[in-house]
Amino acid sequence: MKHLFIINPAAGSRDRTREYAPMIRKACNTRGLDFRIEISRYPGHCRELARQAAETGEEYRIYACGGDGTLNEVASGAAGFPNAAVTVFSLGSGNDFVRMFSDPKAFFDLERLLDAEETTFDMIRCNDSLAVNICSVGLDARIGTSVSSYKRLPYLQGFRAYAASAVVNVIKGISEHYVVEIDGQTLDDRFTFVCVCNGRFYGGGFNPVPEADPSDGKLDVMLVRHVSRLQVPFIVGKYKSGRHEEIAAAQYLRTDRVKIRCDGPTAVNLDGELLTAQEVDISLAQEKLRFFYPRGLTWQVQTPAPAEVL
Repeated sequence: MKHLFIINPAAGSRDRTREYAPMIRKACNTRGLDFRIEISRYPGHCRELARQAAETGEEYRIYACGGDGTLNEVASGAAGFPNAAVTVFSLGSGNDFVRMFSDPKAFFDLERLLDAEETTFDMIRCNDSLAVNICSVGLDARIGTSVSSYKRLPYLQGFRAYAASAVVNVIKGISEHYVVEIDGQTLDDRFTFVCVCNGRFYGGGFNPVPEADPSDGKLDVMLVRHVSRLQVPFIVGKYKSGRHEEIAAAQYLRTDRVKIRCDGPTAVNLDGELLTAQEVDISLAQEKLRFFYPRGLTWQVQTPAPAEVL
């Protein structure tokens, strides 16, 4: 088996290549592993490097060294290849996708990642692109795709970066007119946002659908119709903590496809990366993702045991 570490120097608030490389070399050389390190040089390069490795047909474990955007590129490049498995190894970059695991900090520990177990996850297809975690349209997308610029500012990490982005984008406008086709329904209305989840967390810790499972063959869709600016703070709090049933303007569905027609080019958030489209076709991708993670962790939703009847 070969090990490929793809470092994205643009991830996070600063270039951590000089921290990653010695750590990787020491751990892999100690174990006598066949490994190499590649440095991403431009947007999309992580995807190319992962695809090139997968296309060799050799058994690969590929480590996305960066944040959610890096994982998106690496996963998109390797998805559908039965010989390539992917994970994320992060030093300081935010990784919302792995927050669903029982110990997300274990993904910072390379020794534990080298002793990994594996599963298969679904992927999201959005037009011609793939996502592993989330795809959203509207206010939510504008906020989510602006977060990275705020994370580079002092003291604006995690939720504070998301909050700063939210304030700026709420001032710009709340809702837009969409025609949404889902499960045989056509919904013609003004929407604040449409969020399609494969994973559970995004935007620095938002957890809109706590029951989402990236291995169940379904997409979890949250529709939020028009709300006023005064309502936004109350809705965001409930949305962040997964209390969507308390939001009157929200509708939750599970499906394998949703189409959105917009009046004009609209922001689309794909794992934190910005796309722009007027027609958005989101579906459960045919490609599956081999994903490996530190041994002993779990990502499954823990269902409380039924109360004992006395």
